[in-house]
Amino acid sequence: MDKIFVIGRDAVPERVALGAEESLRATFVFPSGADSSLDLAVDLTGPGAELDLAGIFAGAGEETVDIRLRVRHLAGGCTSNQLFRGIADGRSRVRFDGLVYVAPDAQKTVAHQSCNTLLLNEGARVETDPQLEIYADDVVCSHGAAIGYLSADELFYMRSRGIPEEEARRLQILSFLSPVLSRLPESYYSLIGFQR
Repeated sequence: MDKIFVIGRDAVPERVALGAEESLRATFVFPSGADSSLDLAVDLTGPGAELDLAGIFAGAGEETVDIRLRVRHLAGGCTSNQLFRGIADGRSRVRFDGLVYVAPDAQKTVAHQSCNTLLLNEGARVETDPQLEIYADDVVCSHGAAIGYLSADELFYMRSRGIPEEEARRLQILSFLSPVLSRLPESYYSLIGFQR
C-alpha cells in the first residue's frame, strides 16, 4: 500500500498493524503556513512485514510542526525505514520524537530512522529525539538526526558560477529535500512553499 497524507487535510490513522508479509509505504506532507502534528504508532506483528515512512515539512513564521512516531517490531524478519526532511525558518518550532522498539523475539530486524532539518535563520528552533529500544541481538538498526544551516561554501561556489544568491539558496534547499520530494508528485510541492 502506497499513501500520501497531507497533515491537517487528510485523515491519518493513529495506529497501524502490519501482519505477515504486509507492507505500507506512506509519505507525510506538513503544509507550510499552519501548525501541524502527527502522532502515529505502527506495530509490525507478522514475519516479513515492511514499513517505509517519509515526511517533509517547511516551518515558517510562528508555526509549530510536531512529529511523534512509535514503530514496534514484534516479529522477526521485519523491516522499517523512517526518513524525515525539513526546513525551519522564521520563528517556527519543529519537534521530532521517534521510537523504534525491537522485541526480544524480533530477530533479523532491519530498522533505520533519520530526521534532518535545515535552519534558515537563528530564530527557528528544532528538537529531535530519535530513540532505539532493542531487546534482540541479531538486528541491523540505526537512528540519527542532524540540524544545520545551508553550506556557505556551496553558496559561494554557485554564486561564483553566476547563480544569483536566492536561486542558489533555493537549489540547495531543494537538493536537501529531494530524498522525500522524489516520492511526491510535483503538485504537492506548493504545499510546502516550493516550485520546481
